[in-house]
Amino acid sequence: MSQLLKATNLSHSFDTLLFENVDISLNPKESISIIGRSGSGKSTLLHICSSFLKPNEGSVELFGGDLYSQKQTYIEALRRYDIGIIFQFHYLFKGMSGLENINIATLLSGEEIDNEILKRLQIEDCINHKIGELSGGQQQRVSIARVLSKKPRIIFADEPTGNLDNQTASLVMDVLLDYIQEYNAGLMLVTHDTNLASRCDRTYLLENQSLK
Repeated sequence: MSQLLKATNLSHSFDTLLFENVDISLNPKESISIIGRSGSGKSTLLHICSSFLKPNEGSVELFGGDLYSQKQTYIEALRRYDIGIIFQFHYLFKGMSGLENINIATLLSGEEIDNEILKRLQIEDCINHKIGELSGGQQQRVSIARVLSKKPRIIFADEPTGNLDNQTASLVMDVLLDYIQEYNAGLMLVTHDTNLASRCDRTYLLENQSLK
């Protein structure tokens, strides 16, 4: 089984050192979670692993290739087809319907809108409404459907349930875990919710500038 992600000896700092000598990996059908206090570098680590931030030191391999030695066009293609990013804030186009927002992503990736995912996320009845007409929880589920509908090989989720109630958060986690099993994908989750983190195959704690 080939690894989806292998990060080795990662170190990064801004004004101060966030972490150093971090190793992390992800296999198909596997979920990992990263927990830690605010400001510990969890989101930074996720951004490094997902192609959006080159580390000060260390290497990241995605799908067997050295990520940051690739040309920008290759990295952009990874983001379009193979990497799915779920943020805490949905970043949807408010003048469009939920369906139109999802359709943008599927058109770019060459996939079709997955009606089964809409059903699993319980948004099939509101998907034609404008984003401004949807609740915050509905908007977040639309953004998740937008990511999953393009069929990524890795999902990077940065506090994806931070603005959701417990029941909806559990539903979203069910959908993400089912997705990686069905599509032979992987999930890297950053969260403050220890209950969600415990549902992953492995949980890492980022503290004192190291990953444990």
